[in-house]
This record gives sequence, structure tokens and C-alpha cells, in this order.
Amino acid sequence: MHSSSVFSSLPPPKLRLTALYSAPTTDSNSNSMAAASPKWAQKTITLPPLRRGCHLITPKITKELGDDLSQFNCGLAHLFLQHTSASLTINENYDTDVRDDTETFLNNIVPEGNSAPWKHTLEGPDDMPAHIKSSMFGCQLTIPITNGKFNMGTWEYGCASTVTTLPRAKWW
Repeated sequence: MHSSSVFSSLPPPKLRLTALYSAPTTDSNSNSMAAASPKWAQKTITLPPLRRGCHLITPKITKELGDDLSQFNCGLAHLFLQHTSASLTINENYDTDVRDDTETFLNNIVPEGNSAPWKHTLEGPDDMPAHIKSSMFGCQLTIPITNGKFNMGTWEYGCASTVTTLPRAKWW
């Protein structure tokens, strides 16, 4: 299964598909692309609340885009996550241990809790670590589109990973 990844805190992240671009169509008898105009689409997808960890989001994105994605034979999908403590990444989907190991790595490299050295703790001891983890992977991806589908490798996926441990009304 193909997929994409997210690290997230509260509220549920909004994934904005900022642009789908398809090369202009041409006359099949011509090698010219003259006089054709590009095709664009935009859609906002709200991801459901997720427990702490890495989660597959590609199936949700693909389902939400449905007909829009299928209209593009050749193009690019640019995904932008509107969240400062969440991130997007593409990784392996064959072995679920990859998601667990990614979370373990991030938790080891970015400490959290009362003994962590962070000054920004107004939103909880897990908030600043979530911002740092988000910055490590980033909040956007560009994925090629071929024949109406994301064109990723056999085992590539997008993952959503929550980094908060504090229960909050909006999240839970």
C-alpha cells in the first residue's frame, strides 16, 4: 500500500492539498503544447484525531481526493499540513516496525517531560518537542501523479504521527 506520514498535536491537523498540476493536454497528432492551459485543483482535508504514534494517512488522502485525483494523467500533488506540531514524511509501509522505530528515534533525539531543557511549556511539556519534531521532517510534500494516482514506490507511504501525551478535550 502507498502512503504519507504526519507528526501531530492538537487540534486535528488540516491537510491542504494546495495544488494539483497537470500538464496541458495536446493534440495527439502534434508534439506542441501550444495554446493549452494547465489544470489546477485545491482541497482541504481534516485528519481525524490520532493517538500518539506514526499513522498511515495516504488511504485517507486518496479517499478524500477521489474524483479530483483521477482527473490528472500527469501532474504533481503538493500537500501542506497546516499544523505547527505535526509533520509529513514518506517512508516504508512493508513493515509496521518502521513506524514504531521512527517514533522511538524521534522520542530519543528530542526529550520531553519536566526534565527537558525547553522554555516553551505553556501548552504542556510535550508541545515544544512536537514543534522540534515537526521541523525535522517539515510540513509539506510533493508527490507525482500518474494516471490519476499517486506515483510512489511499492512500499512508500505517508505517515501521521502524534507526539502529544496530554489528553485534551478537543483531541480526545
